[in-house]
Amino acid sequence: MKFLLALVFSFCAIQSSAQKSIQSKNKSAQRAYEQAGQSLSLNFYDQAIEQLKDAIKNDSEFAAAYQQLGDVYRKKQDYASAKPNYLKVLSIDPEFYPGTYLGLGESELNTGDYQNALQHFTKYLAYSNISDASKKLVSKYVKDCQFSIEAIKKPVPFKPENLGASVNTKDQEYLPVVTADEETLIFTRRKNNMEDFYKSVKVDNQWSNSQYLSKDINTDIYNEGAQCISPDGLYLFFTGCNRPDGMGRCDIYVSRREGKGWSKPFNLGAPVNTPGWESQPTLSADGRILYFTSTRPGGLGGYDIYRTELKEGGAWKVPVNLGPLINTAYDEQSPFIHPDGQTLYFSSNGWPGFGSRDIYISRKDANGNWQKAENLGYPINSYAEEAGLTLSSNGKKAFFSADKPGGQGGLDIYSFDMPENLRPKPVTYVKGATFDKKTKELVGAEIKITNLADGSLIYDDSSDEETGQFLATMPAGKKYGLTIKKEGYLFYSQNFTLDKPASITKPYLLNVPLEQIEVGAMAVLNNVFFETNKFTLLPESKVELQQLISFLNTNPKASIEISGHTDNVGDDKANQLLSQNRAKEVYNFLSANKIPPARLVYKGYGETQPIADNSTEEGRQMNRRTEFKIFRIAL
Repeated sequence: MKFLLALVFSFCAIQSSAQKSIQSKNKSAQRAYEQAGQSLSLNFYDQAIEQLKDAIKNDSEFAAAYQQLGDVYRKKQDYASAKPNYLKVLSIDPEFYPGTYLGLGESELNTGDYQNALQHFTKYLAYSNISDASKKLVSKYVKDCQFSIEAIKKPVPFKPENLGASVNTKDQEYLPVVTADEETLIFTRRKNNMEDFYKSVKVDNQWSNSQYLSKDINTDIYNEGAQCISPDGLYLFFTGCNRPDGMGRCDIYVSRREGKGWSKPFNLGAPVNTPGWESQPTLSADGRILYFTSTRPGGLGGYDIYRTELKEGGAWKVPVNLGPLINTAYDEQSPFIHPDGQTLYFSSNGWPGFGSRDIYISRKDANGNWQKAENLGYPINSYAEEAGLTLSSNGKKAFFSADKPGGQGGLDIYSFDMPENLRPKPVTYVKGATFDKKTKELVGAEIKITNLADGSLIYDDSSDEETGQFLATMPAGKKYGLTIKKEGYLFYSQNFTLDKPASITKPYLLNVPLEQIEVGAMAVLNNVFFETNKFTLLPESKVELQQLISFLNTNPKASIEISGHTDNVGDDKANQLLSQNRAKEVYNFLSANKIPPARLVYKGYGETQPIADNSTEEGRQMNRRTEFKIFRIAL
């Protein structure tokens, strides 16, 4: 565990705590032991190990030297080497020192020997003179052992695959994140004690050779790491430490992709960053909620997970602690919020686990509150340290880093299929590019996606100025409206109905032609809806109509014709009247919202202007539409 009790490294400490003589009758052994104590006072652990080995070599029954050697190995987290030294102490004198049982139990816990660890922790708790802090910690260890013994009996599916030499090297690769379309992977590589970002793109379903991300983000003198990328791949939030513009030891920064490059990183500032330590950001799909790890005052433990929300105008709200169903008195780190907005994965050494840090999942309940953390289970988690898990937008593929036999060397990046019961809610995405309809030139535009039921904003950003590309994720189970706007152009609208399982099996891919504002230019109002065979506007139409009002206010010289259209089902005259009344209803809505009637006309065309084949339901649905057309632009 990372939260070790203070280790005993000196002659006086062991003598006073154990009330045992630590003197060896062998002078050479005693001298080496005392030299080790001096080395430990200077934190020269490797040197102390050799001196303690020398002491044991000269006196094979020197219990204090074995104890000290076990403590040093434990301090270095070499638990496999610590165990035999503690066992030797007990073989010499089972009552030499109560802390021997703690050190041995902790070493067994962190090597997966849960039954023996439980036995030794129980023995340690039986001593009457241990502190309340020790009792609290060891009681937690007991729960870890009990949990692990039972969890191993019910393993979960787990077949990790190394991403290969195109991504992994002999250096350390970790903290992988992927865009929603799973076509770009960004990760941290530690080389020559420097952390920088690298990326790999998927070509023919294979990861390409990784490349240095950007000189605009990576530096030669500071470490960059612990990053997340927005689902559309446009924003990179990351941790920068000890920078000149920093507020504390480590702060959170953001950079926006600009064509093939990235903008200069921007420090998020207060209240997100503090004089303490802020790191490991993860961003919600709509870009409005940021989760991160912090050591700021007022938390429940050393490292806690917080969230902050973006306000109108671009400032961040005061961060809020996620509370005791996520955070513990120990450490919670490496949060990852899935694009569904309802599922959080994170690492912790506070909740019952297998040793070191494990990965946990928490989901929001019907009221939007986080539920109690759940361990992902064995063998996803083990006695080794697990952290930095991220998932694809569809929730099926998980990415993480580990040091496993057969890898490229050190920490490598792996992926595995997430068990179904541990997956987030289904999510799909819309991906496209915006371009000028007349010139075919790629252009940047404002992209908004709203929940048509309540008008809430799901996505609000811009497509890339150079490539025109955009990507937005959408949780299943709802109906969404897409609006694309650019100055000098008509706005474009589309809708997505994701309330059926089949609707999320593949993403929406769009190439959006934007039409310049000129007389005769026309756009379909795809998110204006009426009751069946009636002209009553449905509530979900108001989001789109507000966009039309905004367009008319932004372009006060433009006058429009609102036209209604139907399919060919039913009586021609009835269809003509229905289309006329629907167009008039939109006209009335605009007039009631202070658009001068002189700028508006309405007309019904019935079934006379189809844009699709009426022999199919899909075609008939396209023909049942409302449009607006520029008929005059005032000089």
